[in-house]
Amino acid sequence: MPRVLVVYAHPAHDRSRANRALRSAIEGLQGVTLHDLYHAYPDFFVDARREQQLLAQHEVLVFQHPMYWYSGPALLKEWQDAVLELGWAYGEGGDKLHGKHFMQALTTGGHESSYRHGGHAHFEIGELLRPFEQMAHYCGMRCLPPFVTHAARLIEEGELEAQAARYRALIGALAAGDLPAATDTIPSAE
Repeated sequence: MPRVLVVYAHPAHDRSRANRALRSAIEGLQGVTLHDLYHAYPDFFVDARREQQLLAQHEVLVFQHPMYWYSGPALLKEWQDAVLELGWAYGEGGDKLHGKHFMQALTTGGHESSYRHGGHAHFEIGELLRPFEQMAHYCGMRCLPPFVTHAARLIEEGELEAQAARYRALIGALAAGDLPAATDTIPSAE
């Protein structure tokens, strides 16, 4: 059974150098299911039952996406609203995700130094990811530290290749069952 479900959400995949490199790095990894939301649902009509079946078959959920206005792309939010239903993901009888692990792999437009108090973004990356963290906790999942690629449009080719290799190694380790310690909160970049 595949262990890791990577829900890939990028509305402009062809124009994204960084997300394309990260995605390419994990394609074909054993134990990993790569699920492209914008390919599966170009009309934004998410099949909640199909998505719930995918989630049930995996132990680790990864959201891979660019940070858009300090959040995720619109279809990722639509996916959350449609799939994470009362009685299935939370609330009475909503225990289908309990004990699973959640992680984000995201790209940002700004440099790492932007994501701190006093920086351009005014907040640390962990603070900006709190709504995703709360989603995971509310559904009984454990948060893993995020995998962040900063300055996605400016990153040099060699650094991007190294980052993609680190991502492949991390996702491969998760697929092999090597889970890092889950946290109660998403750590800051500091």
